[in-house]
Amino acid sequence: VQLQASGGGLVQAGGSLRLSCTVSGGGNFNRYSVGWFRQAPGKERESVAKITPTGGNRLYTDSVKGRFTISRDNTKNTVYLQMNSLKPEDTAVYYCAADSWGRILRGESDYWGQGTQVTVSS
Repeated sequence: VQLQASGGGLVQAGGSLRLSCTVSGGGNFNRYSVGWFRQAPGKERESVAKITPTGGNRLYTDSVKGRFTISRDNTKNTVYLQMNSLKPEDTAVYYCAADSWGRILRGESDYWGQGTQVTVSS
C-alpha cells in the first residue's frame, strides 16, 4: 500500500488549505480507515482527524473541531483534509495513514504517506 500526501504550503493565518491523500495498491480502498496526523518541530506526532471506510464516522482532535473537515472519495482512492481558519499553531508536517479503524484510532499503521508541510504565518 502506497500513500501520497499533497496540498501543503505556506498560508497566512485565517487562510485555508486542502490536503489530499491518495492510496494505491493494497486492494480495495474501501477496506481502509484513514487518519491525518501532524508533527510540529520538537513535538510528538498527534492525531488530527480520522475517517472510517464509508465515511460514516469521523473524529477530530479538539483543537481543529469546527475548522477542519475530513472526507473521502472512494472512486478516487483519496481522502481529503479541508483546513479552514488556519492558525500558526497548525504549522506542522501532516501525514496520512491507512489501516483498520482500531489501529488508526491508536495512531498505528504500517502504511504512511511521506508527509506534506503546512506553514501558517501570523
